[in-house]
Amino acid sequence: MPITFNAEKKTFKLDTPTSSYIIKIYDKGHILNLYYGATIPDDEVPGRATRRVNASFSPQDPAMGGRSPFSPDCAPMEYGTNGAGDFRISALSARNAAGDSVTDIRYTGHKIYKGKKEIPGQPSTYANTDDEATTLELYAADRVTGLKITLYYTVFENCGVMTRRVSAQNGGDAPMQLERIMSLCLNLPTMDYDLITLYGRHMKERNLERRALAHGVQGVESKRGVSGHCQNPFAALAEKNATEQNGTVYGFNLVYSGNFSALCECDSNDTARFIMGINPTDFGWTLNPGESFDSPEAVMVFTDKGLGEMSRIFHRFYNHNLIRGKYKTEKRPLLINSWEAAFFDFDDNKLVDFAKEAKKLGVEMLVMDDGWFGKRNDDTTSLGDWFVNEEKLHGSLSSLIERVNAEGLKFGIWYEPEMISPESELFKKHPDWHVHVENREPMLGRNQYVLDVSREDVRENIWQQMYSVLSNNKIDYVKWDFNRNISDAGSALLPPERKKEFFHRFILGTYDLMDRLCKAFPNILFENCSGGGGRFDPAMLFYSPQIWCSDNTDPIERLYIQFGTSMCYPASTVGAHVSANPRTGYKTKGNVALWGTFGYELDPVKLSDDDREIMKAQVKLYHETYDLVRDGDLYRLISPFENPYHAVWEIVAPDQSRVMLTIVTMRSELFGNTIIKLQGLDPQRYYRNEASGEVYSGALLMNAGLNFSDVANRDGDSAIIFFSAV
Repeated sequence: MPITFNAEKKTFKLDTPTSSYIIKIYDKGHILNLYYGATIPDDEVPGRATRRVNASFSPQDPAMGGRSPFSPDCAPMEYGTNGAGDFRISALSARNAAGDSVTDIRYTGHKIYKGKKEIPGQPSTYANTDDEATTLELYAADRVTGLKITLYYTVFENCGVMTRRVSAQNGGDAPMQLERIMSLCLNLPTMDYDLITLYGRHMKERNLERRALAHGVQGVESKRGVSGHCQNPFAALAEKNATEQNGTVYGFNLVYSGNFSALCECDSNDTARFIMGINPTDFGWTLNPGESFDSPEAVMVFTDKGLGEMSRIFHRFYNHNLIRGKYKTEKRPLLINSWEAAFFDFDDNKLVDFAKEAKKLGVEMLVMDDGWFGKRNDDTTSLGDWFVNEEKLHGSLSSLIERVNAEGLKFGIWYEPEMISPESELFKKHPDWHVHVENREPMLGRNQYVLDVSREDVRENIWQQMYSVLSNNKIDYVKWDFNRNISDAGSALLPPERKKEFFHRFILGTYDLMDRLCKAFPNILFENCSGGGGRFDPAMLFYSPQIWCSDNTDPIERLYIQFGTSMCYPASTVGAHVSANPRTGYKTKGNVALWGTFGYELDPVKLSDDDREIMKAQVKLYHETYDLVRDGDLYRLISPFENPYHAVWEIVAPDQSRVMLTIVTMRSELFGNTIIKLQGLDPQRYYRNEASGEVYSGALLMNAGLNFSDVANRDGDSAIIFFSAV
């Protein structure tokens, strides 16, 4: 049983295939974390409950006696609360009817069962069958205020993953205000770790940053209304000597698309507390008697086999237990998107010409991007007016789709449902529907406002418009965009005491709209986008199995973006296209884009004959390697963040029968020696280089490596090399 309870010791033990997690119910109902790390058989860890008792005049629970060695200020509190003697960063704070925010929860009971529950109104990971997972519900309460807390832990039995979330219920007789409710709180007995996070901006998303933990609070947050380009809701704690292949690593990812916090505090006793959840800035939630609030889910991974294995655990888990629907397993169509080819300047005939030429390359779907609706000929107008511009298309959308289908291609379309243009029919009819606060002129971003999708009437309007188009036309794909962050955050329908609920209600509204569309159109492939990768998070993957990774399609810049993204997101989710960007040839553009969903973002009419032949070969290779890229294990062999010359990665089939090795030279190294050691092979098997016919043992390829100095040795050059088991 992966979750057990020792009634005598009052300890819970949670075991994944790679880790053990131990919780203890201490004196007077205090809930403590004794251990999280590599698998151990024990269910008790001596000496962890009290640690040092004095951080700085640390308070003690009077019910436990004045000489008790226990203090909530120093103990490894499983879910640290505010105002009751624990001065470290809090996971929970609730302001009660008396006006104070002292929050003190104690154990009241528990339940262990097979399977995993859904979170009402929110995305979460899932168990395909009840036998895949076991869940612990740990109950606690504040005896003064009546606040009831349920801590949820789900252990997935076939991978090194545990998920956590929290539910709060007002069990008292007066309203209270949640001010902070984190999805997880973890205490570690040492601060001897590096914090790894992903930072960036538009066109430069998810750069890797690694820094040593220091005393005090450090971490990343977003208060942009979305997870954001600038920080991603991912963090890892890695021991200082941890590499891709070796060392202890804890990985954390929040299944949430709104404002988040991922923070670590190191105290004077050199211990570390990590918390992750909704950003408490501008957050509040009124709980009337009997009402509940559910936090989003956090995913936790532990491994002692390095950063690469942490990533692969995330990848396998998300492919199997997060992504849903038809395209979880069914092959996705190879698409070409019109944006970089035409921007707003297109009509039906131009799109049909695209389709004709794309078909010759082997492309399977044409996507009509921004500009098909309202009077949308530039980015200053018509968001919110989701009706077809028949003047621009010289007829109905159905007519265009029929012509594209006649060329042998499926058809996709672009939407930005959560936005509204000041210059639109919808804005003229409903000027109060955008996100704003009274008596302030709201900020513009990309010439647009954000629609207040926290409102049911707003969502219903957008739903009806989208449903009309999608149900009356043969549409196979929807690209869902979100091209600005949220400022002037407020909703006209929320009273003053609930204004802090806006950001979370907005995200719940987005989830509701996405969920309705996914259920109404289960055969449509949805791809998420937010100015590229500004909403690349696991919550979006619950609704769309792929996300446009970045608006930057330069293949060299994409190396950094894709390496960073792969820290926790699988290749199957990474929207990657070949574009007409001038840097490097089409060969390297294609080799980089094959690490992802693969597609095209260019005008096929303008291609040379030589380029057409290259692309036909790429399309053939895409089909040949589709299952390998989607299901294989990714190994980052040489990172562009660490090496100025090369980026090298490898994808290994689950049964270790085939290997796809990709080498990209960013800058040639004069007289350099490029020795590459492969990973993830069977050392007892032999592998043939499919191009040269040479055969090597898996042990040689991994331990001695091969010299690839003469392969892809010019700036911007690249190569893909396949090895097959013999």
